[in-house]
Amino acid sequence: MRVLFIGGTGVISSACSRLALARGIALTLLNRGQSRTPLPAGAEVLHADIRDPQAVKAALGAATFDAVVDWIAYTPADVEADLALFRGRTGQYVFISTASAYLKPAALPIVESAPLGNPHWAYSRAKIACEERLMRAFHEEGFPVTIVRPSHTYDATKLPMYGRYTVIDRMRRGEPVIVHGDGTSLWVLTHHEDFARGFVGLLGNHRALGEAFHITSDEVLTWNQIFLWLGKAAGVEPRLVHVASETIAAFDAEWGTSLLGDKSHSVMFDNSKLRRYVPDYAATIPFAQGAREIIAWHDADPARQGVDPALNALFDRIIAAVGSRI
Repeated sequence: MRVLFIGGTGVISSACSRLALARGIALTLLNRGQSRTPLPAGAEVLHADIRDPQAVKAALGAATFDAVVDWIAYTPADVEADLALFRGRTGQYVFISTASAYLKPAALPIVESAPLGNPHWAYSRAKIACEERLMRAFHEEGFPVTIVRPSHTYDATKLPMYGRYTVIDRMRRGEPVIVHGDGTSLWVLTHHEDFARGFVGLLGNHRALGEAFHITSDEVLTWNQIFLWLGKAAGVEPRLVHVASETIAAFDAEWGTSLLGDKSHSVMFDNSKLRRYVPDYAATIPFAQGAREIIAWHDADPARQGVDPALNALFDRIIAAVGSRI
């Protein structure tokens, strides 16, 4: 099977690239030559910017693929360009959407047929518009689309909370850290290697055409537990301060948008549809292990331990404003 990844070296896609190659897929990566991780051994690499259709056409030549995955399509304009590039060139086009597209609060567990909508987050609305355009192309012209909606997927480099390593630094210095709401809302974190096992099983799967799937862990955690697992991995007991998401949004619109449009609501996902198409799918990496991997990666190189003074000041202002007694 011959597969093209547009991107292929990101948090999620890097694990999918490695597993695809391990399973004998002939993988081609199309990117600009700027990679956050080393290019996987065994992949063919073509250099072109997907936002430059003529350069992409020149790089691809007459090549055709069993599946094309665009990891970096975010807007309807992006998918419109992909439609023009890949009509007649691929047996499957996989669009990477987002589970933040589900309208919240949602009935739990969330299934793929749940309503979509996000009044708070423009990113999610753009992904929804992309899905709508691609499904129209599927129904009107038979364009072979499969939609995948990752939820909160991470690797060792990616801390799951706003502020990233700045939060771990605060924990280790004994400073309080902010958890939105009362910390008891439910959340799902998926290790990128678990995601890859479900994702690669969809590639070249013609039963998946015209279908949407989320791929997540079955482990459900509270946000308090997420912070506590990270603190344990970092060797400290974190001092948690709970702040309403609306209050956080009043101080920082970007942070607030990601909370009010997504993370402040409880989620859990029903992966039974995915398992009907990929029967061997199982998420096996608990976040307790993932937290240890995250901290170990950051501890391995001081250059990875970036602390943002502006964020520290923001955290302190919010804590002072809510009048917390630490």
